[in-house]
Formats: sequence, structure tokens, C-alpha cells
Amino acid sequence: MAIRKVREDGDDVLRKVCKPVEKLTDRLQTLIDDMFDTMYEANGVGLAAPQVGILKRIVVIDIDDGDAYTLINPHIVSMDGEQIGDEGCLSLPGLVGTVARPEHVVCEAYDRNMEKYTIDAHGLLARAICHELDHLDGILYKDLAVDGLRRVEREEIDEEDEE
Repeated sequence: MAIRKVREDGDDVLRKVCKPVEKLTDRLQTLIDDMFDTMYEANGVGLAAPQVGILKRIVVIDIDDGDAYTLINPHIVSMDGEQIGDEGCLSLPGLVGTVARPEHVVCEAYDRNMEKYTIDAHGLLARAICHELDHLDGILYKDLAVDGLRRVEREEIDEEDEE
């Protein structure tokens, strides 16, 4: 397992639409492991394959709720409600912006064994799913920010997490 370079805003790969995974190979299994390692190393809660330069529809999420999610070829089947809050992104370090997202989403995906499953997500998990799935279609949260982006220091982010 390895830490991969996270692509940052301005890298063309972040604006491309990803291709579906047809078959889960050993190489893609290694990619998933590396994505988790990279996300944890950067203190993130989610990471999409294009953020490490791979144009495949793969996302990993861990919001520290006791579950770590691998989503392959994910899609949202329903959503409702609304939550408005700050988001950041490993591809836009040191920045946050206020984004409106659904409070509740139902997402279908395949796990790392290519078995289909459904996630019924609320709150932060719903936000993370929407944010990461946007990456698969070349959309960055800054495109949706209602009041632009603000620079924050690492200490401020850590303090917000503690509240």
C-alpha cells in the first residue's frame, strides 16, 4: 500500500468524467487500498479516484462512524431535505466554502467484491457521498459554493472538527 499524490485544483484530470469499472482487477484493488491510505494520511473523510489521477468511478469514504465505504460505479437513486455547511477538499488545500447538499441520500454502488449494495445516508455521510460523486463527473465543490471560497489555517479546521 502506498500514499499517492493528490491532484490539486488546476489539474485537468479533476475536470474529466470518469469511466465505469467493468471488472475489478488486482491493480484496482491496490488502488482502493492506496486511496484509503492517502485519505487517512491527509486527514480526509473521502477521496475519489480522479483525485489521485485515475479516471475510474471509484470512491472511498470514512467519516469515522465505524464504517469505511468503498463505492464502485456509485449513483444516487434518491435524495431529499437540505443541509447547508462548509466543505473542504484535499484537492483544494487550505480552502473552505459553504455548499447546500441534500440531508438524505440513497446511493447504490458496488463494494470491492463487486457486490451491489445500498447506503441510506444522512448528514455528513450524505454530504460526503455527494461531494465525492461530483468528483467522478468533473465537478468540484467550489463550483457549488454559495459565497465563494475562504482560506483557513489547519488549526482552524482542527478546532472546527472538535466542536
